[in-house]
Amino acid sequence: MTVQETLEKAVSKVLNEKVTIIGCSRTDTGVHANQFCFNVKTESSIRCIGFCRGVNGELPDDISILGCEDVPLDFHARFDCKGKEYIYKIHCSESKDPFGADLAFHYRRKFNVEAARQAAKHLVGTHDFASFCADCTNVSTTVRTIYSLEIENSGDSVIVLVKGDGFLYNMIRIITGTLLDISEGRIAPDDIPEILAARDRLKAGRTAMAHGLYLNKIFY
Repeated sequence: MTVQETLEKAVSKVLNEKVTIIGCSRTDTGVHANQFCFNVKTESSIRCIGFCRGVNGELPDDISILGCEDVPLDFHARFDCKGKEYIYKIHCSESKDPFGADLAFHYRRKFNVEAARQAAKHLVGTHDFASFCADCTNVSTTVRTIYSLEIENSGDSVIVLVKGDGFLYNMIRIITGTLLDISEGRIAPDDIPEILAARDRLKAGRTAMAHGLYLNKIFY
């Protein structure tokens, strides 16, 4: 079962016509979204507020329509997107968080925040991120721009926050996994420029688990 399938069934029922939604991105199984945008064309004259209330009434508890607005007919949720922001949640403790099961990565070590921040500086800007892509066969270019990469720490919680113009397949999870390897001393923070230049996935760190990742914001 997918989020798209569930949404299409609910939207089709409310609009009384079979529809296909166009999402702003695709994500791996287990990844979450605080905000996700999609567009749909319809012959229905339903008002936006009616759409929100109607579709929410058909959705399960783990999916919610946050808003709706009319857009030009040529609007495309994916291709008109100007940027995205992701967060990756890490729970750093020997003890698991019973309220965060499948909502944050349980990391049983102390996270070296300063080393991760030093490495993050090398990733900000426009670079070829081929070393941070699990499968680059379906993209015309592996060059992307990261506007900001911040690591926030409060108690046992570490959040990696990344904002950019677009991201490659598994790019955020590989960046986070590389930061984890840096925290453990497997990779040095100043090795990042060499890893980028190599354009080789094997040079970067591990791929972090899917359930710690959230699509946080979409920019149009």
